[in-house]
Parts: sequence; structure tokens; C-alpha cells
Amino acid sequence: MSTHAPAAPQKINLRRPDVMEAVQAQVLSHYRSQLVEQIRANGGVLSAGDLSIKLAKEFGFCYGVERAIDLSYAARKVFPDQPLYILGEIIHNPEVNDQIHNLGIKTISNKPTDEEMNHLRSGDVVIIPAFGTEVATRKKLEAKGCQFVDTTCGDVMSVWKRVRQYSKETVTSIIHGKAWHEETKATSSQARAYGSGHYLVVFTLAETDYVCDYILKGGDKAEFLKKFDGAYSEGFDPDVHLHAIGVANQTTMLRGETEEVQRRLRAAMTQKYGEGELDKHFRFFDTICGATQDRQDALQKLLTQPLDLLIVIGGYNSSNTSHLAEMGEAKLPTYFIKNAAKMSGELIVHYDQHKKEEVETQRWLPAGKITVGITAGASCPNNLIEDVIRRLCDLRGISVQGLLAN
Repeated sequence: MSTHAPAAPQKINLRRPDVMEAVQAQVLSHYRSQLVEQIRANGGVLSAGDLSIKLAKEFGFCYGVERAIDLSYAARKVFPDQPLYILGEIIHNPEVNDQIHNLGIKTISNKPTDEEMNHLRSGDVVIIPAFGTEVATRKKLEAKGCQFVDTTCGDVMSVWKRVRQYSKETVTSIIHGKAWHEETKATSSQARAYGSGHYLVVFTLAETDYVCDYILKGGDKAEFLKKFDGAYSEGFDPDVHLHAIGVANQTTMLRGETEEVQRRLRAAMTQKYGEGELDKHFRFFDTICGATQDRQDALQKLLTQPLDLLIVIGGYNSSNTSHLAEMGEAKLPTYFIKNAAKMSGELIVHYDQHKKEEVETQRWLPAGKITVGITAGASCPNNLIEDVIRRLCDLRGISVQGLLAN
């Protein structure tokens, strides 16, 4: 039996002109919408009869999502007959993930089980999704001799760079995010890259205040660790590892909330150590993704206009989409749906983030003259947005074809 270690993962060049030309055509056929493009060219407004639809200026696929999808399609073109695997979901959109599955790309866990690892062979191609993957998972796959198609978003990798820097400086990363989310898990794993760093994930401002209070006054360590169970690094000790902290975040959080997390932690460290010593105890870098921010800003602007209701389209487990829905809910009736099939004249089936389940709302579409706002998460393709627009028009007896002909 050979005792040679597996060769280093091969760098696969998928961005060949012949490959990408074919891929672009295939992706456009699956996700493009001429109707959405036409409405955008018309200032984002479609009006007919007593229905007006207003699209947010920025919505739908971001560059990172487009790149991840393109690379997945390209992998199938370059390896037409070879088994392809993906770690979890490429992005958080069920329709897109179904299309990836239809290409014959098999899904394995984002943290593969021993059984799944046993099925993999040296040379097998594994796609890393846009959220990235944990350091330990990547090392396991490298040891197996797998080849990678790495679609990790550049904005996510920028956060990793900061967190690794904190690790080098023995600074604990305080990560504003969802501890259970794939991106946050991948980012957290980077905090241990050099062995000297730790991490703690805070999700809410209430959790942030709890940490600030502990920094200033100390407290019950056992209670602290129980409260944040599953959201800190192995060996983390709040009495030891909160003396020097650096703030980072899941890239799809609300910017205003991340800025408030940073402000409160900075204030606590200033109060404890003084402004003159702050540099030794506190670090912060702005790591909110530009596309997430653009979509939040565009929705904020849309919400200043007269609207009767807002429809937010996207996967229910999409972090950036859920924050758009939160913004809408604070202002007006908002319905978070994954596709047009959830809408009928009598009721709409939409996701309730507080109950974490779909709920039904009767008589959701008011009679008479109405204006409906529409936005979509960064992982939602334009064809799904078109489906929603067409369904709204159908419910009001309006012919979209007639409008396109004008």
C-alpha cells in the first residue's frame, strides 16, 4: 500500500473563455427576466389600472452569488462525466439549489460526516459554497486529495483576513452574526487559525450589552458560558479572553446594528481601560458586504414612498433577505415569500421570522388603487421576481403582455 501523502489540491481553471461563454448562456436561460429588465429601464415602476408596482433600486443577485452560480455551472462543463459534490447549499435559495442539483451535482453536509468522507475519492471535485467552509473541513478534504472549486465570496474572505489578524495578535474576535449560520461558522474557525485567538458570537444588542456588562463588572462565568453555549471557541474564558477584543461580522447583517454592536463594545472598553489605552484593547473594521448595504439602502429609500404593502422575495434561511423583511415590517404590512406560488387572491402564505414558520394571511391584497413595493435578497434570481410581478397582475386582471407591447 502506498504511504505517499495526497498531492496538494489542484488549482482548477474554470474561467476559460469557451467554458464561460457556454455557462453565461445557460445561466441567463435559467435566471434572466426581460420583464424585470424593462421595469428597471422604466425607473423601477410598472403601473396599469389600479395597480402600481415599485421595485427597489437594488435587489436580487449580487456579484458574489452570480460568481458562485457561474463557477458551479462551469464545474459541470469542465467535468461532464465526473461526480461533483457541493458542501451544503451553494446559496440560500431553494430554486437555485434545485437547478444546481439538476446539473447532477450531489449535496453533502457542509461539515461532512465520516460516512460521506468515506464515499469521497482522491481527485473528486468538491464545490465550496459562497459562504465558505470551516478550516477543519477544508483540511479533511485536502487530506483526502479532493480538488476544490472554491466559490467563497470575496467579502467573506475579507472578514477572514481581519479575524486571522486578530488571532495573530491574541485578540478575541467578537463576531456579530448568527452562530448557526454557515458563514459565521466558517469565519469563527478562522479565529483559531494561529492557535492564539478566540471568538465569541453575539446575535442581538441585548447579548452585546450582557458582554459589555461582564467586561465592566465581571460576573458568573458559568452563567456566561451557558448563555453563549455553541457561540464561542473551545477553551474560551470570559475572565481571560475579553481583555483585548476585535469586532467582525457576518457580512449580511444590518449595518446599523453592527455599528451599534461596535459602538457599545468600544464604549465598554474605553470605560474600563481609558481612551489612551484603547488601541491595546479594541479593534474594529467595517466588514459589511457592499451588496448587502446597497440593498438595505435601496429598500430604505423605497420605504419613504407611499406604499400599501411590501413583498420581499427570497429563501427563508437567507440572512440578507430576512433583514430586508425586518426593515419592511417596521414600517408597513410586509410579506416574506419564496416564490409566486405562495400568492392567491384569497390569501398569501409567507414566512414569519418570529415563529420561524410559514403563516397564512387572508385578504392581504387590498381592493381599489394600490401601490406594492417589491425587493429581493441577494440570492434571488430575476425570474422569480418576474413570477411575482406576473401573479400580482393576474390577480388584478392585468395583461403583462399588453404592457410589454406598449
